[in-house]
Amino acid sequence: MRRFFLPLGLAAAFLSPFSVVAQSQPAAPPSAYAPREPAAPLTLDAALSLAAASNFSLSAAAKEVDANEGTIMQARTIPNPQIAATVEDTRKATRSTTGQVNIPVELGGKRSARITAAERGRDVAQAELSSVRADLRATVIASFFAVLVAQERVQLATGSAAIAARGAQAAARRVAAGKISPVEETKARVEQANAELELAEATSELQSARQALTALWGNAVPQFSEAKGDLDTLPARPAPDVLRTELENSPLILASRLALDRRQAQVGVERSRQYPDITVSVGAKRDNEAGRNMAVLGVAIPLPLFDRNQGNLYEAIRRADKAQDEYLATRVRLTNELQLASNQLAVSRASAQTLKNTVLPAAEQAYDAATKGFEAGKFNFLDVLDAQRTLFQARIRYLGVLARTYQSATTIDRILGR
Repeated sequence: MRRFFLPLGLAAAFLSPFSVVAQSQPAAPPSAYAPREPAAPLTLDAALSLAAASNFSLSAAAKEVDANEGTIMQARTIPNPQIAATVEDTRKATRSTTGQVNIPVELGGKRSARITAAERGRDVAQAELSSVRADLRATVIASFFAVLVAQERVQLATGSAAIAARGAQAAARRVAAGKISPVEETKARVEQANAELELAEATSELQSARQALTALWGNAVPQFSEAKGDLDTLPARPAPDVLRTELENSPLILASRLALDRRQAQVGVERSRQYPDITVSVGAKRDNEAGRNMAVLGVAIPLPLFDRNQGNLYEAIRRADKAQDEYLATRVRLTNELQLASNQLAVSRASAQTLKNTVLPAAEQAYDAATKGFEAGKFNFLDVLDAQRTLFQARIRYLGVLARTYQSATTIDRILGR
């Protein structure tokens, strides 16, 4: 028996493919300390660097790409051979012992189809990584400028509260001098309270915007003193026709198209499984009664009478059709979103320029004139309050238009993967 099975074992070892087994490494525990930005003014470039280095969604997408390398590695492997042994009769004199190596042989291009499908999966993961990276960049830019707008709103609310306080003090002095009715002082105090409430809301929004920004690199407690950037430089993007041309190369479109390719490759995998694999057997038989060894050769061929993988093939074809529809739906959706964002950007830019060059200067002049006239006794305090309210609303509207301008620009960049 020993001399009989030793050659079979050597043959099996020889036929086994040489492969390197990747040892699974334990996942590193998450850091106990989230990355923190310096307690100094924060620039956009610094925020982008922090998010690129420490964002968990980005690192998860990168790990998915690495995981697909293992899928490709597994798809390239060939089936393992088998060692089989049978014993006929338990009496030594008449015993027959057969040992053989069964070697499965894949037919129908199964291995190449598996490799193609695995490679398409890796392509999808790489496209999704690019999409996550572009989405993160756009989110950081949008959050950064949201902090800038919130900072400007706090400054505006602080100035408005100071103006309202001075107006209330001036009204109190004029009431004491008997020049205006006490009702005017009450109105001034109401305006002061409203201005202080606006300041509190603006401060709360700034804190929320700061936390939303630093959360992109895993820091729940913002450390930076302020966001440092230029809000007056309005973003500009190419014409809609140019943007639609660039859409063909966006990561979202590419990922959807590659997902379709992967589904079609899976159809090839299921189609290849319709062809049965054969098993070739090579071995030897020892007949103790005859006192001789005999070679054993065999082949096993499954008969595809019932299971022809027809259900899995049908499922793969329908899922490929679904991927085709999803790809077309993604194109339509992104084209529509890109057009809307482009239109919003054009309108917001025009509104911002009008507010900055026309509305704000006029409101500031009206307020200065009303304040000077009130101090000279030419206007009543209601005129000052109306001018103050008009100026404040114009500035708030300007900040809102700025926010929509940067939001539209970042939406375009997110769609195009810039």
